[in-house]
Order: sequence, then C-alpha cells, then structure tokens
Amino acid sequence: MAEQNNKGKDQDLNKLQMVRREKLADLQAAGKDPFVITKYDVQQHSADVKEMYTAHEAELLAGRQTPSVEDLEEAEKREVLNNDYNERRAIMDASPINVSIAGRMMFKRVMGKASFCNIQDLKGNIQVYVARDQIGEESYADFKKSDIGDIYGVKGYAFRTKTGEISIHAEEITLLSKSLQILPEKFHGLTDTDMRYRQRYVDLIMNQDSKEVFIKRSQILKEIRNFLAGRDFMEVETPMLVSNAGGAAARPFETHYNALNEDVKLRISLELYLKRLIVGGLERVYEIGRVFRNEGVDTRHNPEFTLMELYQAYTDYYGMMELTESMFRYLAEKVCGSTKISYNGIEIDFGKPFERLTMVDAIKKYTGVDFDQVADDAEAKKIADEHHVEYEERHKKGDIVNLFFEEFCEEKLIQPTFIMDHPIEISPLTKKKPSDPTKVERFELFINTWEMCNAYSELNDPIDQRERFAAQDANAAAGDDEAEHTDEDFLNALEIGMPPTGGIGYGIDRLVMLLTDSQAIRDVLLFPTMKTLDPKKAENKAEKAVVNGSAEDATVSAPSVQINLSKVKIEPLFADDVDFETFSKSDFRVVKIEACEAVPKSKKLLKFTLNDGTDRKRTILSGIHEYYEPEELVGKTCVAITNLPPRKMMGIDSEGMLISAVYEYDGREGLNLLMLDDSIPAGAKLY
Repeated sequence: MAEQNNKGKDQDLNKLQMVRREKLADLQAAGKDPFVITKYDVQQHSADVKEMYTAHEAELLAGRQTPSVEDLEEAEKREVLNNDYNERRAIMDASPINVSIAGRMMFKRVMGKASFCNIQDLKGNIQVYVARDQIGEESYADFKKSDIGDIYGVKGYAFRTKTGEISIHAEEITLLSKSLQILPEKFHGLTDTDMRYRQRYVDLIMNQDSKEVFIKRSQILKEIRNFLAGRDFMEVETPMLVSNAGGAAARPFETHYNALNEDVKLRISLELYLKRLIVGGLERVYEIGRVFRNEGVDTRHNPEFTLMELYQAYTDYYGMMELTESMFRYLAEKVCGSTKISYNGIEIDFGKPFERLTMVDAIKKYTGVDFDQVADDAEAKKIADEHHVEYEERHKKGDIVNLFFEEFCEEKLIQPTFIMDHPIEISPLTKKKPSDPTKVERFELFINTWEMCNAYSELNDPIDQRERFAAQDANAAAGDDEAEHTDEDFLNALEIGMPPTGGIGYGIDRLVMLLTDSQAIRDVLLFPTMKTLDPKKAENKAEKAVVNGSAEDATVSAPSVQINLSKVKIEPLFADDVDFETFSKSDFRVVKIEACEAVPKSKKLLKFTLNDGTDRKRTILSGIHEYYEPEELVGKTCVAITNLPPRKMMGIDSEGMLISAVYEYDGREGLNLLMLDDSIPAGAKLY
C-alpha cells in the first residue's frame, strides 16, 4: 500500500509539472510568451509600498478618530465600522499612491470575479487584489491559470483592507516568467539543510530568515569598508594563483598552469603580497578576498572562505587591538543596532573594554599551570602527559603551550578577549618580544569560544625571517603538510626595508555568523562547498525521500526513485522482554552535529563532534561512511545514547552511539541515520 501511495505521489508531481508546461505552451501559442519580456518598470518594493501608504495615511487622516462602538449591538457595530472604513477608503482613494512592483507569487486565492494573491520580492511580501472588472476579462482568465512560483509585475494603487492589511489594488498585471518547477509546500519554509545548501535559490525563496542573513552579510562588508575608509586605508587586490602559498599554516590546493607549464597553488592567505605593498610605501592597505585551504568541513570551516587582512605602517599589535575593538563595536552598532548582541541565547557585550590576557596567563587562569616556570621541552612534555594532552615528538615547549591553550582555554572565552604573546614556535612571521624572545607580539581575538582574528607586530627583520622560514622548511621535511616554505622574493622585499608594521586577518564568514546568530558557516555562504552527489548517492537520497514521503526532496532535490518493499528484509523482533527499569537506564538524547570528518586510515568510520545540550562537546564514532559523506551531516539533528561507557576506536574514545535504522534491501544492507526536526533543541530527552 505504501509503495502504491509513493507511486501515486510521484505520478501526481510529474503530472503537475506537465500541466505547467502545457500552460506555458498555451500562452506561447496565444502570443503571450513571458520569456520574451526583457524588462519591467519596477518603482517600489513591497516594504516601500507599505511605508509610503502608512505615511500618506497618517497625513490625510490626521486627527480622525475611530468611532466608539462600545455600547452598540453587533449589527450596529458592523455598520458603524463599515461606514468608517468606507469614508477612510474614499479619502485615501481620492489621492491614491500609484505603485509598480514585481516579484514571485507565493499564494493565490480565486473567488469568482475577484481574487487575492501574495507577491514576494527582495524586501518582503504584499497582498494584491485582482478584480476581473479592473484588469479585463482576458487578463483575469490568464491570471486564474497562474501557478505558485510565477513571477508577476503589478501596477495599481495601495489601499488598506477592512482587516487592516496594506495591499495593492491591481490595475494591470503582467506575467514576467513562468515557474515550471514546484516549490516546497511547507508553509514554514524549507527545512532540509542539505537541500538548502545545494539549492540556495530555493532556500532564499522559501526562507525569509535566510535571505535576511545574506542581506546583512552585504551590509557588514559595506560597513567594514566605511570604517576603514574613515581611517584612510586603501583597498587593493593581490594574486590568487601563486607559486608559493605562504602567510598561514594550511595545506594549499594545487593546480597546473598550462600556458607557463608551471605548477601553481591557490592562495591560503593574503599576507605576503600585502606586506610587499607596505614595502612599496602604501602605508595602510587591506584586501577582502577569497582564500583556499585544502582542509575538512565543519560548522566553522569551509575550504574556500572570505578573509580580510589589513596592514598599517608605523604601528604594532597594540594599534591593531585598538582598531579591532573599535571596528567590532562599530559593526555591532551599525548592523545590529546595539553593542550588545545575542548568539545562541548568550549575550555578548561589545560595549565593554575587551579583556586582555597573555596565552600563558590564560593557561594559568584555567589550569593552574605556569609555563613561564617550565624550563625546557622535556618538562613541557612531562606536564602534557600528566594532563593527557596529546603531542607529536617534534613538538617543542611553545607548541605544547598552544596545545594546552586549545584544550583548556578556548571553550571558556565567551566575551571578547584578546589572547596575547604567543610562543615563537607557532608564529613564524611575527616580531619577537624584546622583553622575552621566546614569545612574539601577537594576539588572537576570541568571542564565543571562536578565534575571530589574528594579529601581529609584523616581523620586518629579513635575517630573522630567513631563519624562521628555514625552521618551517624543516617542519615540512618532517611531514608537516601545513608548514610554510621559504619565499625568496618576499625576503628580497624585506631586505629593501619594511617599516614597523601592525597587521591583522579577519575571517569574514565567522564574523557574519556571529552578527547574524547563524549556527554554521554554510548558513552564511551563499554557495558552500558540497560534495557532488554521484548517481548512486543521488539515487539513495531520492529513495530516502520517497520512503519518508518528502515532497520537497522528491520534487526539488533529486529524481524520484521507487523502493520495492518486496525486496526489503527486516530483522525479526527480539523474543526476550526487557523490563521497564532496565530500559529506562538508557539515556536517549537529541544531539546536533557540529562537525563531522572521516577517521584517518579507516574506510568506515566517521568522527562526530556533537552538541548534547551540555557545556562540553561529545565525540562519537560511527561506521556509516559507506552511506554518508561527512559534509552531508554537519548541522543535522539526530539521536544518541549518551550513557554508554567510552569505547576506543582507532585510538579515539567514542562517547556513545548514534541511532540508525538498519535493514536489508535487495540483498545488501541499507542504513538511514535517524534525523529529527531541527527545531528540537540539543539535549532534549527521548522517552
């Protein structure tokens, strides 16, 4: 029966799509092809119409009071209010606001000789009243055949309905584009995260919140430029294809430039070219541009992302701190309207002075360990062992300091905090502190546990820089894929002479996440990096859509595939009863997947970082890589048993079990990870 229902759904969808194509063919045959229209005179957006009408109404009806109907019978009340409405309407219609808008029709209600529809555009939506007597019989007949998703131009005048809704009385409607695909039906928007990322155009249509995020992203970039222009910075552009990808610790993407027969890399940073411009005498420069790092995907990382770097001559990292604090406070006020913002329910205050801690002091604050009293690498490694901090044999004391900070401190840094004076081992492009040559003049800004930016008093000593490059070359030779390599042209620039300089890099995507209260980096990237669905995966996704009865997935995301239930084999039910007390000891919890990656040297295992509603992250390993790619699962809401004892898998403690549905289909195992509605909060208990 279920198979027949799914087949019927699929046939219905295909039939609806065919009907739309037939409507288009009829229009074209009648000489009304919407696709030949090249422009339309759009004079307002929906929000503009509402704002204009409200202001006009306030002016024309100033001093007019709503009549009192308190002591009247119901019929008398209706008559009095109706007369008042008609009088108000007559006054407004005598001095109409004529408008011309265009947008996508998201709702339609046909009522004989008059109809209502809802037109959605960039700034929102507005109701349109369409009357046959107003637009003509032929045009009205065409309108009645319109479909949800069609794009219309509407000319008419604004008015307020009896229910108080500002609307447009259409005098002319024009079909500007025919929608041949069926939009998702859910009134609350598109919720499937994978589909939202892969088909952002559908997401923007169905989810106003998503559209607002990207409007705000544009505003953030505009205000950054305004702020820096006020401080006399010059915006520049530097190469993306480089022979030596330096300026950061990251693995680059590599390609081949055919014309020159040379291997080149996509840039991982903007730093080294911008510093060349400082050498050239451009004293304040910045660039906002894409950089590319050959790394995994999680809620805060995408292999291509937007970075801003700026450099200012004749200042140091304290100057960068002042600039950063001022800019973040400015952006919060301009974009969010207040220096206090909320992220994931937590208030973050940009109005207060940002806290400043050295890295060593932060570790001392949260662990009690004072690395300033640690004599050498061997003692640092001994302390790491005592605190169960994993390190590599090549690591030195400075590396272990950084590992300690990442392990014990980052998660505590919610309010804006500058972490200063990093170990020299992890900062190859930074000036040493004159008072302590084992440290450098560097800071990172942490907000909401995230690193938001990274700043230096830039190293301008070419001899010191060459030595640091040599150390990085040694790390690369030892197997560090993220180590930098010696850049001779950059060293030549330093030898010509670079003034004392402060520099800083900001991850724009992470900043947008913070200011828009977005949970994942993919929510603020219009087109995030996604693994291409191979035919088998696409078929599997479509199969899941059909089995789950999802019209969204079957219609918009993937071709519909029928599952033959006669080929499904289900494991027999357990014969043994489990008493309620035993069952109740299993703690089933809703979890949010914050990060997911393949486990090295394992073909089956995926490593999940989960939000289980507590203040710590939970790690669970699951052997489902055959069925899912890691990036498909980031952001999903699932179910886990959280009170199982930790189990070592590939040297990693797995702290529980994710729940999947397992069955046999056509002789092979089928598996679906159990996923829930994203509106369910992490930590919710299942009973």
